[in-house]
Amino acid sequence: MLLVIEKVLTSQDLSWFKTSLAQVPWEEGSASAGALAKQVKKNYQAQDDSDLAGRMRQTVLARLNSCSQFVSAVLPQVIFPPKFNRYSAGETYGTHVDSAVMWHAEQGMRMRCDVSATLFLCDADEYLGGELEIETHYGAQSVKLNAGDLVLYPASSLHRVNPVLRGTRHACFFWVQSLVQNALVRESLFELDQTIQCLGKQGEATDHAVLRLSGVYHNLLRNACSA
Repeated sequence: MLLVIEKVLTSQDLSWFKTSLAQVPWEEGSASAGALAKQVKKNYQAQDDSDLAGRMRQTVLARLNSCSQFVSAVLPQVIFPPKFNRYSAGETYGTHVDSAVMWHAEQGMRMRCDVSATLFLCDADEYLGGELEIETHYGAQSVKLNAGDLVLYPASSLHRVNPVLRGTRHACFFWVQSLVQNALVRESLFELDQTIQCLGKQGEATDHAVLRLSGVYHNLLRNACSA
C-alpha cells in the first residue's frame, strides 16, 4: 500500500525544523548504506549523535504517535529512530531496496522492516527534481509532497530519489515493524478501520451494526497479531 498522510508536522514544527536543519552537522549518506546501496547513494545525512538530530527525532516520533491515520495504516510495533537527509544539486539515491532487517541500537534488538516512510521537510516548489519514485504493481509512482506530509510504502519495493537539479531537498526517513506482518491483511484492516471511523463521524458510533463491525475489526486484528 502506498499512502500519503498530509500535515503530520505543524507549522511551528516546520519552522523549527528549518532552523535546525541549517545548524545540524552533516555526514555523507553512504556511511549508513548497505554494500549495494552504497554504490548509488549520493547525499548527506544529519549526524545521529547530535543533540539537534535527537530533538528532531523525538518531535517526529511524538507526531507519529498522535497521528491516528498513521497508527491505523501501519499498526506500529517498533519504529526505527528517524533519520534526516539532504540532497543538493546533482545528488541522488539510485534504485535500491531497503534492508529487510535492521539493528535498533536504542532497543538493543533487530527489527523487521515492513514499511518505509519519507516525511518531507520542504515544499515541492523549493527544489527541482528530487522525486521519490516507488515501483509498484501498477508501475512507478512519483511522489513529491509539501513540507510536513508523509508517504508510506512497502519496504520491499524498489525505489529511488531522482537527482536534484536545483535547490535543496530535506526529508526525514524511517522504517516500521508492524504488529501485522502480512501487508494484504494490514491493508484490509486499515480499510475496515477507516470505514468504522467514517461511520463514527457521521454520528453512527453507537449504532449496533457499527459496534459489531468494530468488534470484527478488533478480533481480526487480535488474530493477525498472534499469527
